[in-house]
Amino acid sequence: MPITSATLEKLRTIDTPTICNVIELFNVRPRNTGYMDGRIVAAFPEMPPMVGFAATAGFRSAAPPRKGDAYASTADQVERFAELSGPAVVVFQDLDNPPAAATFGEVMCTTYKAFGAVGLITSGAGRDLQQVRALGFPVFTNGTICAHGYTHILNIMTPVHVGGIVVYPDDLLHGDCNGVTTIPHDIAADVADVADEFIAAEAIVLGAMREPNPTPQRLRQAVAEMRSRVDALRARVARR
Repeated sequence: MPITSATLEKLRTIDTPTICNVIELFNVRPRNTGYMDGRIVAAFPEMPPMVGFAATAGFRSAAPPRKGDAYASTADQVERFAELSGPAVVVFQDLDNPPAAATFGEVMCTTYKAFGAVGLITSGAGRDLQQVRALGFPVFTNGTICAHGYTHILNIMTPVHVGGIVVYPDDLLHGDCNGVTTIPHDIAADVADVADEFIAAEAIVLGAMREPNPTPQRLRQAVAEMRSRVDALRARVARR
């Protein structure tokens, strides 16, 4: 089933750690897979969650390209946004080790946003961060480098390795100040549907610990109630 705009809007209201917690309920993958590691960090942690579909690409900047450049390749890149199931999140694998220059700057991010992209992730570095923040365009990087070097894009819409995971074209991505995770397409709508119930279950313990003079006994009671609700939610989603 297609992932609807209503599902995407709902996912944007949920933080990424909660998305990861809810995905675990469905038992569709090991708990230590599917999300990017600590090398990928939000450049603008104050921005709300980013939700979109991976428009993948390979990148180099340490040596001149045999032909073309990043700006020429960008036109090919944005043209292929039409292949995605919804708004694009541009995902770059920087193939230089270590990164030699910035993957993106103000011009590229302005272009991507103009064609409907909602964010960018790179295993390399970024620059023009003040200008990109002003665009309201979330970016996730492995650092910052002031120059663009010999920027060029090698391949478009092929699998890339970023933050310890393989990202495929059209993977659904969710990212905020806590990091980035993938969401399996076939459970995306269900994740959006049950997230509020999971949040309500966690609120039982949070509320108990905000009461005056909490006790270990009260904590045990609250945890038991939370677990009961989460177990019931897990059993219900398993039937789906």
